[in-house]
Amino acid sequence: MSAALFEPYTLRSLTIPNRVWMAPMCQYSAEVSGSDAGVANDWHFAHYASRATGGTGLILVEATAVTPEGRISPHDLGLWNDTQTEGLRRIAGFLKQHGTVPGIQLGHAGRKASTERPWEGRGPVAPGGPGWQPVGPSPVPFADGHPAPTELTAEGIQEIVARFADAARRALDAGFEVVEVHGAHGYLIGEFLSPHSNHRTDAYGGSFENRTRFALEVVDAVRAVWPEDLPVFFRISATDWLGEAGWTADETVRFARLLREHGVDLLDVSSGGNGGPADIPVGPNYQVPFAARVKAETDMPVAAVGLITETGQAEKILANGEADAILLGRELLRDASWPRRAARELGATIGAPAPYAWAI
Repeated sequence: MSAALFEPYTLRSLTIPNRVWMAPMCQYSAEVSGSDAGVANDWHFAHYASRATGGTGLILVEATAVTPEGRISPHDLGLWNDTQTEGLRRIAGFLKQHGTVPGIQLGHAGRKASTERPWEGRGPVAPGGPGWQPVGPSPVPFADGHPAPTELTAEGIQEIVARFADAARRALDAGFEVVEVHGAHGYLIGEFLSPHSNHRTDAYGGSFENRTRFALEVVDAVRAVWPEDLPVFFRISATDWLGEAGWTADETVRFARLLREHGVDLLDVSSGGNGGPADIPVGPNYQVPFAARVKAETDMPVAAVGLITETGQAEKILANGEADAILLGRELLRDASWPRRAARELGATIGAPAPYAWAI
């Protein structure tokens, strides 16, 4: 009996060699300013290259900002200029050379922008120097001590939509074969989706149709410049754990159908991040039911993520039909060769780079 984790998966014309994928995880390791601001460096190359040689089928490069002001921290990767394109080209080329599909997540941090790195406390970085004034759908601070974002005008919204398209063009030029729109974790697109952070009274606020308008405009802009034979993903927080005051699982299912109509090929299902309670019921598989529900109630393929750490656990999720792929996050930070270990445990065979093949 074959292992579900190591079956190929095809979306449009792209075949991904297995179902063990790397979730986008920010490294906060790029230069802050100057000509190398936001440019992938040796740390990023080593980080992603090691997971490719470890057997990961698809790697989604971390949230990459479409504008300077869209960075979560001043140290984030960006894709708003051609120098950044060249920095990422080396990574995408290495991944493809070693049998891993290169993907990239494009995003804008919105009201959660201009913050310190996690190991520095995640506090706001004031405008001036490395910091800047964040923007959002409404002037609602993310948390106590964080500044109220500047409310985006309709013209400002359209400028950001255009910047997503520009970044997607650069990602394609750099050699990426999957692009993911980051609509989760309380960043800009997620801020528009949730009534908790979106208090607008214009065409971008209020009703479900209005709150999803910006997200769909971004998807349409990205899909318009992305080749028809290559897939587009969308990452969503299935709920921000705020009940009816926020974005709900019911809305996620409804939205998934719309995303499918607009050319999205797979929904990457996460949760939280928009200022919800601290007592979220986190545990193994805690987000899998959200992915399973989208898969069961729509025709949208889904990837599950969140505290999936063990081979048997991941295999069971796929075998039960709860998801089409597994996105590993922190577990791949702990073990860059997790896919190889999982293959051995399941009796599966995956390829290896020539310098390793003779030994493993």
